[in-house]
Amino acid sequence: MGIVYHTNYIRWFEIGRTELLREMGMVYSEWEKKGFNLPLTQVYCHYLYSARYDEILLIETEVEYVKRASVKFKYAIWDETHEKELTEGYTVHACTNALGKIIRLPWDMINIIEAGRTKE
Repeated sequence: MGIVYHTNYIRWFEIGRTELLREMGMVYSEWEKKGFNLPLTQVYCHYLYSARYDEILLIETEVEYVKRASVKFKYAIWDETHEKELTEGYTVHACTNALGKIIRLPWDMINIIEAGRTKE
């Protein structure tokens, strides 16, 4: 059919989130090495229009909120010309330790995310 499979959008959310955090100065793999993880607890994806194979897409990602033990990211996926929004959604992530126990986000992580939000 030439239409992108629906779960690929969730993968693109992850790419957008990873790159946003990297731009903020927070490399996710480094936080994992310190024992902090951000597993997905919620995902929402509203499909507005279909993306086509080999189409260039734009992924916009922003932090909607940071709480004591969670963070919510908001996404929009656009066509290459930024004229048509194809998909919108969000993910919520809990902060856990290496054993999977929910813990508070470390203050330095919160500060990095909050500082990145104020640049927008």
